[in-house]
Amino acid sequence: MHSFGFRANAVVTFAVTILAVVCAMASLSDNFNVPSPTAGVKVLNINWFQKQPNGNDEVSLTLNISADLQSLFTWNTKQVFVFVTAEYETPQNALNQVSLWDGIIPSKEHAQFSIHTTNKYRFVDQASHNNLRGKDFNLTLHWHIMPKTGKMSADKIVLTGYHLPNEYR
Repeated sequence: MHSFGFRANAVVTFAVTILAVVCAMASLSDNFNVPSPTAGVKVLNINWFQKQPNGNDEVSLTLNISADLQSLFTWNTKQVFVFVTAEYETPQNALNQVSLWDGIIPSKEHAQFSIHTTNKYRFVDQASHNNLRGKDFNLTLHWHIMPKTGKMSADKIVLTGYHLPNEYR
């Protein structure tokens, strides 16, 4: 007859194997979800646009962020991290990204929202001086889906057509 330790080891090994199979199935089931999120970000006002004492340009914006991200949620989704970036080109860099706002969506019930806010983080161009005046930029809504098990995924919606003034305010 087998000892108690041997039997306990067999039961624990079997339980861990079943848990691994269930986690793999949960992770694979996310591949069948085809999300169709919608979002809109509007610049309602440029509160101020100034040159800092060190020479860098800084902008304060009032934004209206609305999104319906409910389709990102499945039974395997723990939470969704969402953030808005301003993206623009400079002679030094083909892509500059500045994070303006972020948030965590804990559940599907909170995934449809509309927020009226100023940028949470400073919109500053640190690459060179006077680089934001008259600059065209895009606002991009990014999201990272954090599952309960499996790999994290990310995507974005790019919203084009924004322009900064030619003069400081």
